[in-house]
Amino acid sequence: MSNKLEYRPLTIPKVQWNKKNLTETYGELVAQPLEPGFGVTLGNALRRILLGSIEGSAITSVIIQGVNNEFASIPNVVEDVMQILLNIKGIVIKNSTGQSGSMTLQFKGQGIAKAGDIQLDSHLKIVNPDHVIATVSAGGDLDITFTVESGRGYQPAQWPLGKGIQEDSRIYLDAMFSPVSKVFFDVEKTMVGKDIDYDRLTLKINTNGAESSTEVLNYSVSVLRSQLEHFLISTEIPFNSFSEVVAENPVEVEDDSQGLGLDSAATVDILLKPIDELELSARAHNCLINAGKKRILDLVNLSRDEALNLKNFGSKSLNEVEDSLRSLGLAFGANIKETDIKKILKVKSDED
Repeated sequence: MSNKLEYRPLTIPKVQWNKKNLTETYGELVAQPLEPGFGVTLGNALRRILLGSIEGSAITSVIIQGVNNEFASIPNVVEDVMQILLNIKGIVIKNSTGQSGSMTLQFKGQGIAKAGDIQLDSHLKIVNPDHVIATVSAGGDLDITFTVESGRGYQPAQWPLGKGIQEDSRIYLDAMFSPVSKVFFDVEKTMVGKDIDYDRLTLKINTNGAESSTEVLNYSVSVLRSQLEHFLISTEIPFNSFSEVVAENPVEVEDDSQGLGLDSAATVDILLKPIDELELSARAHNCLINAGKKRILDLVNLSRDEALNLKNFGSKSLNEVEDSLRSLGLAFGANIKETDIKKILKVKSDED
């Protein structure tokens, strides 16, 4: 392809975060419209990187005074050492430099030792200070030194070979460095002009609070881009320079929906077309035809309950129809009059 001087432009998506539910631990973004098939390609690649390749910090070893193995118990402490270690793994740490560090906990007397009681290096911060480490009874003494390291993904406990008990009584822990706890993506069809084959990618990211969803996504995109650059065997084709970013509302087309309460992605023309346009399964299609619902307009004027009451029309068929309508910017319960549609089409015809 190096001899070809002109290339067709790509559709450049607009990426928007949902600011209504954006928090330190959750973020949801929508990228649309994407070239057909790009939704799954990009969504799956980003999800894999988000779950396994984001840098973070975690406690990798501890020294508990008076304890030299994880199966011991501590006088006047309710939890045994194994339970304390499990609680320690739940401490979420934000590292401002990415460098290793240390933390200490010295808790004396009766009470509940929490993560907020820990003294730590200046570049470290505990995200969940109310996290319980142990319950200490009267006369108890809990003295722990923590080692914090940075890494990617999961790391098993790094026990030195050949030694069961360490000279400094250090206990090593397996660590989950990634601040990302869960990632979900969904791909739907969306419209560009009259073409409905473009993708709409929704990405939902949950983190532990050490990093925000916007930060981890930026990191994952940087990882993916830096890796892909090494697959180039000649000069990169500058698609961004001759491709256009989609307008503010990427699925907005002609304002045929004005006054009808439709999504802006919907066109009035589609409402009068037969349900064959939805490409439904034979079962769903036949149920609708037998019930006299032959046009898309007949469908959108039904409520969900009315649709479910159609003979032999179950929830599986309902979900299928809803997905098809949604891809066109439509939904059940629109209550659109056919006369209003014809008026709009007449005005449009006169303008043409």
